[in-house]
Amino acid sequence: MYAYISGKIVEKNPAFLVIDVHGIGYHMHISLNTYSAVQQLENAKLYTYLSVREDAHVLFGFFDEEERSLFLHLISVSGVGANTARVILSSLSTQEATEAISSGNVTALQRVKGIGGKTAQRIVVDLRDKVGKTIILGQKSGPSYNTNKEEALSALLILGFNKAAADKVLTKILSENASMAVDKLIKEALRVL
Repeated sequence: MYAYISGKIVEKNPAFLVIDVHGIGYHMHISLNTYSAVQQLENAKLYTYLSVREDAHVLFGFFDEEERSLFLHLISVSGVGANTARVILSSLSTQEATEAISSGNVTALQRVKGIGGKTAQRIVVDLRDKVGKTIILGQKSGPSYNTNKEEALSALLILGFNKAAADKVLTKILSENASMAVDKLIKEALRVL
């Protein structure tokens, strides 16, 4: 219903924000990562998700689209509600959670308060393929993601290859020729995979 809300932050709390948009205050539940990101801001644009339940309509806010995307994936898992997903996103960064899920690191997920072994395994099984593809593709270009290897890895994931296998092959190819262009890197990886 709401894609994002942009306005002046009138109240900050580690659990929620209130954003004033032309005289209307929107109360949004947030993760600690979003809270950290808006600490120094007076105005903010938060991507939103509206949870409609029998007893309440709850608005969740996210500093970036990747966090919202991961949140939506997490709440699609049986047994993981909106508050549990918010706790996961407060305990782990979007990148840490994505890496834990895509690499099958159940232990990292179990360290989150309220996540048991079965729930952690269910999250990994249900989201391993989805998260590896969508989150990497949605990441903003920045110094750590603006490399030929990362672009090639994203392309290989789109094509359905396993992340760990593709990463290993790309690392091997780049060890022989570190300046290989992305298109040639992908073609070479396809021959090996």
